[in-house]
Amino acid sequence: INCVTFPHPDVMPEQQLLKPSEWSYCDYFWADKKDSQGNNTVSGFEILLQKQLKGKQMQKEMAEFVRERIKIEEEYAKNLSKLSQNSLAAQEEGTLGEAWAQLKKSLADEAEVHLKFSSKLQSEVEKPLLNFRENFKKDMKKCDHHIADLRKHLASRYTAVEKARKALTERQKDLEMKTQQLEVKLSNKTEEEIKKARRKSTQAGEYLCPSLVGGRHSPTD
Repeated sequence: INCVTFPHPDVMPEQQLLKPSEWSYCDYFWADKKDSQGNNTVSGFEILLQKQLKGKQMQKEMAEFVRERIKIEEEYAKNLSKLSQNSLAAQEEGTLGEAWAQLKKSLADEAEVHLKFSSKLQSEVEKPLLNFRENFKKDMKKCDHHIADLRKHLASRYTAVEKARKALTERQKDLEMKTQQLEVKLSNKTEEEIKKARRKSTQAGEYLCPSLVGGRHSPTD
């Protein structure tokens, strides 16, 4: 199927579609998409190609989603840090005052954790997504140029094959004509040789008969 060899269906159970009730490119990774009558509607290659082309928009949306999460984390860390510096109940003394101070310190520590997490999201998730998207654009351009060159090469090869096919057809016609001419020529030559042999045989017979006659009777007779 599409230049890929699979085990015979008799020795392998049929793979169930991942989403039988709706379209999914996963279900047409190797095979072609068919309609209800079993006719091919879209080739599997085209489905995968369209999926790849949609990946550009998908990467952009994923990067935007992560960017929103980063903003939330940064805003949350900012608010926690601001709250930890609030002076409310700062005058409390004793063990309760120490517990209250520890509570505000825990808020500051949590703010630092969320701030580091937002920075990590930006450096390890958002930035690679954007870089991949940018590189994907460059790679797609290279692939487009490469495919265009291959198509030109294929078109030239196709033209050459068609030219060779026409030349071969002409040579076959010429060979058939010459073969027929040769057969006719050989037939005529053979017929001529047969006629020639018959004439020689007749002449030999005519020459032989008078000799036999002459042997039985004298010329004066």
